[in-house]
Amino acid sequence: MTTDFHAHAFPDGLAPKAIETLNSGIPRRSRAVLDGTIADLLRSMDGAGIARSVICSIATAPRQVEPIINWSLSIASDRIVPFGSVHPECEDPGETAQKIADAGLKGLKLHAQYQKFAVDERRMWPLYEAAQELGLIVVFHAGRDIAFPPEDDRAAPGRILAVHRAFPRIKIVAAHLGGWKMWDEVAGTLAGTDVYLETSYTFNVNRQDGVARVLERHSPERILFGTDSPWVEQKLTLDLVREAFPEEETQQKVLRWNAERLLDRQEAAG
Repeated sequence: MTTDFHAHAFPDGLAPKAIETLNSGIPRRSRAVLDGTIADLLRSMDGAGIARSVICSIATAPRQVEPIINWSLSIASDRIVPFGSVHPECEDPGETAQKIADAGLKGLKLHAQYQKFAVDERRMWPLYEAAQELGLIVVFHAGRDIAFPPEDDRAAPGRILAVHRAFPRIKIVAAHLGGWKMWDEVAGTLAGTDVYLETSYTFNVNRQDGVARVLERHSPERILFGTDSPWVEQKLTLDLVREAFPEEETQQKVLRWNAERLLDRQEAAG
């Protein structure tokens, strides 16, 4: 039951425009390989042998929160596990997190660059407090972002570590192995903590010293398989992760068991 813990999709009517807009801000070599629909994602999953995918929607404005919840409920299935999102400018972020939990969604996705906040800003504390008390998984985009200037550090690993220390009971998932193109910092901050690191858009970009140090210092009990589909082929990422974790038991932890433990824990909490 391989789980992709980091995938994206959009409502059918919005997918073409969403993909066009997002593709326009990134290099051609990094543009989407799927059309952004759930149907195309399921075809990709079938081709790669992936049992289920976590959909990490991002509310780029407060008005998008409710539609994301409603759409998430319409696509949820044994194979599709949608997460909600909270925008920092929501009138009451804690109440919004409560709506996500009441809807039965297991977690939420936050992206500092697209949502215009720094991960460790104090205005985010009420949201984190609510997520901690509600038992919601929090997936952070971590590190730099290909569509933003390289000096943008709003999702830096050290900032995520500050949140983890302030709210140690949140199940934090730091995407892109803890910090895209900031893996030296990950090795010195998040590696070795209880934060989950997820593999999306990592092994296809850089497998040199920084990534190696992260893998040496972080427990395989806290690593999750993720792809960032539709921006990367799921099968390609799956093959690279299997290569990175050749030992069978460790591979199964990364591909299956860690995600099952996280998601099943949310079901038990509910």
